[in-house]
Amino acid sequence: MKIDARLRDGMRYAAADARVAEEIGYDGAWNTENQAEPFLPLALAAEHTDRIELGPSVAIAFARTPMTVAYAALDLQRYSGGRFVLGLGSQIRPHVERRFSMPWSRPAARMREFVEALRAIWSAWETGERLEHRGEFYTHTLMTPNFTPPPNPYGPPRVFLAAVGPHMLRTTGEVADGLLAHPFITERYLREVVVPTLTQARGTLDGFEIGLSPFVALDDADVEAVRRQISFYGSTPAYRPVLELHGWGELQTELNRLSKQGRWDDMVPLVDDEVLHAMCVVGTPAEVAAELRRRYAGVAQRIRFNRPGDTPSPDRFADLVAALRA
Repeated sequence: MKIDARLRDGMRYAAADARVAEEIGYDGAWNTENQAEPFLPLALAAEHTDRIELGPSVAIAFARTPMTVAYAALDLQRYSGGRFVLGLGSQIRPHVERRFSMPWSRPAARMREFVEALRAIWSAWETGERLEHRGEFYTHTLMTPNFTPPPNPYGPPRVFLAAVGPHMLRTTGEVADGLLAHPFITERYLREVVVPTLTQARGTLDGFEIGLSPFVALDDADVEAVRRQISFYGSTPAYRPVLELHGWGELQTELNRLSKQGRWDDMVPLVDDEVLHAMCVVGTPAEVAAELRRRYAGVAQRIRFNRPGDTPSPDRFADLVAALRA
């Protein structure tokens, strides 16, 4: 299992965090598109590392077009020496429409075509063949030599998709090289929903990577931060299937109601210990490492520790990395 680090948002920490992650022995490092643009910091991370894989987890696909992503991703693949992995996610409708001012419709179908368009663009650049992607959501039919990147010795990057529900999971299995699972997940949902859906979509998971970012808590402050984050995620209807599998559907209803009233603090106590421990591993580094192995060994190929709130430097989990390696 590959162990990945999370980079702090933005360019300020990208080089230092990536360098520390490589020194500690992580296999990869990912940033997020929360408070900063996702691609620029990864150029710095690539410049200051030699070994680890790098990528966004995730860049918001629907805030962009396949062409803009194709250029950025291929350039980072070239600059990193083939270490770039393109992580894409859909976000939810209010953010796409009201924050990014971009169109939203049928997210699973749109994401499928987004990846297909990406691959068509990369193929046209690689082979010199005419670019001819005509789809329901995206059309790319113009590419002249002046705008064609030179051949890339490392080829196009792998594409990982974020998915929770069955429609996006099937899309991920059919068109992507890996899954970036949401931290709002349980071992049961992973084994009973995620893996069977991906397997059905692909026929086999050989060569496919499942990347997890489970919540971990090494002290009381971590526990409270995770409980708050679970209450926030749980208010989102798109994540309801995870709760419903456990018979906790009414929790989502109540969290959603309180969120619409802005009662964020009142939501936190509703996340009881049963829900907390289903989504979060709590204990010392050795205890957390043992439980992560028990839950996910043989199921996931990558793991990244998730501690909500202010993202810590990768060395925050150095002991946990060592315990997992042991």
